[in-house]
Amino acid sequence: MNIRQLRFISAVAKNGLNVSATAESLYTSQPGVSKQIRQLEDELGVQIFARSGRQLTSISAAGAAIIELADRALIEIDTIKSVAKEFSDPGQGELSIATSHTQAKYRLPEILSTLRERFPRVDVRLHQGAPLQIAQLLTSGAANFAIATESMEHFEDLVMLPCYQWQRSIVVPHGHPLIALDPISVKDVAAYPLVTYVFAFNGRSTLDAAFSQAGVKPNLALTATDADVIKTYVRAGLGVGIIANMAYETQRDDDLVLLDARHLFQPSTTRIGFRRGSYLREFMYDFVALFAPHLTRDVVDTARAIPNASALDALFVDVELPQY
Repeated sequence: MNIRQLRFISAVAKNGLNVSATAESLYTSQPGVSKQIRQLEDELGVQIFARSGRQLTSISAAGAAIIELADRALIEIDTIKSVAKEFSDPGQGELSIATSHTQAKYRLPEILSTLRERFPRVDVRLHQGAPLQIAQLLTSGAANFAIATESMEHFEDLVMLPCYQWQRSIVVPHGHPLIALDPISVKDVAAYPLVTYVFAFNGRSTLDAAFSQAGVKPNLALTATDADVIKTYVRAGLGVGIIANMAYETQRDDDLVLLDARHLFQPSTTRIGFRRGSYLREFMYDFVALFAPHLTRDVVDTARAIPNASALDALFVDVELPQY
């Protein structure tokens, strides 16, 4: 058994049992992947993948347990490499972040620019996705950090730390009837087709709860993961947009009117997370503190020692989070 074989079976599982795609992702040959898997199965005496001819069709019960352990082992191996790198060359490394479009475009550019000034030899990689994809990237070891709004309590091996709260705003074209209303109610908004985030993305569950509490059902004309897409379709006349307040750019979006919706919807909390037990390098601590200044190294180290989410939340109960 060797590390290469563990990487192959893990990658095959992540690529939907597609050996060709696995080989491409690992910059190797398809026969090479198949051969290494067969050799591992022969050594272990169990079949990791069920087959129909040469085609992999499913993961066996034994294979599922072995792949889970392989994933853990690969994460630990990467951690060992990180520890060694921190001592041999602390200024060089890779920072991989899984997050949403809104965070990537509106919150991270200035932060990552500052980080680059401090650590010019750190390569930054951004992965964008929905909350489940973001969590999976983190748990699989493909990302060092996840930044998300929706809760990830189903992933017990993640340490999720509160960073800031953000508010929603309504965006409409000039001349829209909602502009004349003061104050605007949830029922007023529900009278129009809505263009907003997809369910379970960027705090959509909080938004849905507001409509439910008001006793109205929103008419969703279009949902998207990208605030810029939402604004584009508001411009096209598809409906009233509901976006994160930070996603409105005064000069670029001056053809749209921004209406404050803080009184309509509860704020959402954005969190940053990492795998429990993972090794954080110096530039990683700096990145966390740049993103959320109250998350100092001491605070992060205290939080990572707390075993459950409820106790972790108690650590921040008296912290006044920034508002955006």
